[in-house]
Amino acid sequence: MSLNNSPADPRLSQLQAWLSTLAVPTRAETLRPASADASFRRYFRVDTPDGKTLIVMDAPPPQEDVRPFIHVAEVFGKTGVSVPKVLAQDVDHGFLLLSDLGTTTYLNQLSNDTAHKLYIDAIDALVLLQTQSKPDVLPEYDRPLLSRELQLFPDWYIARHLSVTLTDDQKNTLGKVFDTLLANNLAQAQVFVHRDYHSRNLMVLPAGNPGIIDFQDAVYGPITYDLVSLLRDAYIQWDEEMVLDWVIRYWERAKRAGLPVAPDIDTFYRDFEFMGLQRHLKVLGIFARLYHRDGKDAYLKDMPLVMEYTLKAARRYNALIPLVRLIEKLEDKAPQVGYTF
Repeated sequence: MSLNNSPADPRLSQLQAWLSTLAVPTRAETLRPASADASFRRYFRVDTPDGKTLIVMDAPPPQEDVRPFIHVAEVFGKTGVSVPKVLAQDVDHGFLLLSDLGTTTYLNQLSNDTAHKLYIDAIDALVLLQTQSKPDVLPEYDRPLLSRELQLFPDWYIARHLSVTLTDDQKNTLGKVFDTLLANNLAQAQVFVHRDYHSRNLMVLPAGNPGIIDFQDAVYGPITYDLVSLLRDAYIQWDEEMVLDWVIRYWERAKRAGLPVAPDIDTFYRDFEFMGLQRHLKVLGIFARLYHRDGKDAYLKDMPLVMEYTLKAARRYNALIPLVRLIEKLEDKAPQVGYTF
């Protein structure tokens, strides 16, 4: 369906006008929604005269900046993984024309029959990407950034979503847990990190290797981050035994490729879980913010799984039991809003 009959949208008119000026030929009148984003970005699909399709990104300034996307597309593209090519750009207006990696996400395709092959493909692509990591190419995933992300949990999940005010003792408890997580995260080897390497951002391609999208927030940081994004996915869950098997297969491949993973699997799995906890707490805060600030309620249904990941992992480590007790107490006292965790 084209957008010709849509309500007036000044940016769409600008976008179609921009497409008509490009050396890359497109049929601007075929512009149609491809997908939305949790941010202000929008994606459209457009036909070309030879019967193919391309993707158009609309990233309105000042809320969005396409320059990180352009930079990471170049950096990741050189490693051999499959990412969209930037065919045309208008940085000032926030428009990009990209090659199209198709319509089938991992999430669309995953089943008990397909999961193993798809995850091994994703693990192989991740190892390929990580082996070519270099410092000073992407922003650092440093302590201030990791800490700001963790702070989303008390600010948005606890204070806003649960409507709970922490006592000083509870703040201290959470602070100590955060310090424990960060000490582990920051001690891990550093590599290129996609930062959202999961089933909605991996595309199924005919060649087998996944198409990788939505990488504009990539950083240089802890080696387990993308693996935990992939295997402890907020949108789909797998049995613990399967996840452990894939973690071991990644660890074996990473070691063979010369990546600086922990030398024994028990230590590596602890790194994986501690990194996962940093991510899960952040995601709970982000999902709460998307609902309460941005009016996007679709993420509410994904919160229980992320909380399940959080509590399961934290219960396995003595240093993290205070987090479990705190969450259980807060959830018990929180006002009921139509669903439970």
